[in-house]
Amino acid sequence: MDKRLLGDPGTPAFQVASYPFYLVNRLASRYNAVIEAALRDIGLDIPCWRVLMILGEENPRGVRDIADAAVIPLSTMTRIVQRMAAANLVHSAPSQRDARVTEVFLTEDGEAKLAQARQATSPTYHKVIRNLSAKDFSQLIDLLNLLYDNLDES
Repeated sequence: MDKRLLGDPGTPAFQVASYPFYLVNRLASRYNAVIEAALRDIGLDIPCWRVLMILGEENPRGVRDIADAAVIPLSTMTRIVQRMAAANLVHSAPSQRDARVTEVFLTEDGEAKLAQARQATSPTYHKVIRNLSAKDFSQLIDLLNLLYDNLDES
């Protein structure tokens, strides 16, 4: 049977277990629940972890760019950044290139916390992907990006 039919909410054959968006959401929720405990042990929550991981890729970044990458509304991200600044994990300043943009920078404490966060969450990541070959993992990433990109098509 074509599982695409089973995953189509517009058909009587629909089964939630074949609906990819349910499965992706279930996976993300479970993953966050598991790493949340590890992050709590080092004094972080999921939103701060997301910001640290994003800044770990590119530092500094604009608040809006971080919000987009973290899939968090801008107003919420602004509050997260303020909370992280109060904890001395980041600091923010107007961009030298465009004063309308507020850039967020990792502090020394933020870099140390990022290293802790990477160490705390890496075992769960390895547990989750342990049965995937490099080819399967690459295909998974490609397929998830394809689904995302399909939402932008008219």
